Amino acid sequence: MNNATNISLYSSSQGLQARLHELAQLLSLSISEHMSDDYDYFLVLEPHPEPPGYCCYLQQTGAKAPGPVMVDFTRGQAAHRRQFGGGRKQPLARAVGMRPGHNPSILDVTGGLGRDAFVLASLGCHVTLLERQPVIMELLNNGITRARYHTDTAEIVSRMTLIHADAHDYLQSISKETTPDVIYLDPMYPPRDKTALVKKEMRYFHDIAGRDDDATQLLINALSTGARRIVVKRPARAQPLSDNQPDTVVSSKNTHYDIYLHH
Repeated sequence: MNNATNISLYSSSQGLQARLHELAQLLSLSISEHMSDDYDYFLVLEPHPEPPGYCCYLQQTGAKAPGPVMVDFTRGQAAHRRQFGGGRKQPLARAVGMRPGHNPSILDVTGGLGRDAFVLASLGCHVTLLERQPVIMELLNNGITRARYHTDTAEIVSRMTLIHADAHDYLQSISKETTPDVIYLDPMYPPRDKTALVKKEMRYFHDIAGRDDDATQLLINALSTGARRIVVKRPARAQPLSDNQPDTVVSSKNTHYDIYLHH
């Protein structure tokens, strides 16, 4: 966790106090009786009718702070993209090598909010997500758990496996028998000069997890696994992540996917 960022836990629900104390121990965070500017962020728990019995979100403090960030695969952007995202013809699906009769197994080493992993799982892929930052891990785990009990998403998230792990260590542990078809990297985009233009999720993640300064090494480690395809998501105008030039590129309006093939 970024030591420069102070995070505390909060819930107004008496029924969630036990879980709040469990998370305090698990995440090494304090518990606050109310939300104040004494902390930069709060991980907030609210009651939810479906398991695990609560939803959680991350909220920055301060008068001009943007709204909360949470993981919800059942509605909003995730639901819209699932229904109208273009199916197997969309750039992400083409980038990972989906084709009729073939749904590749995918290792997403930069789990984050799980949006691309959810899209790939909705198209039939089995996706293993890695997330090393504990607070982000809790957000993602909570979103996946709630989605298991929703009619529209239960089958999709059954193809998603979340692991709390450092991607570098995990990649080094992969054997020939456990190598996935595709390794997917979505390192955090470099912050822009005008912070107002940066999406709030990215601002939050930059504060909490720090920048992905090890993204180039992560690509090198991924290439060494022998996976048949490595896919790196990049901003539209960004250069390749390292001196290794991709074998091919799939482009869209705001993004391009650099694809490295195992020869």
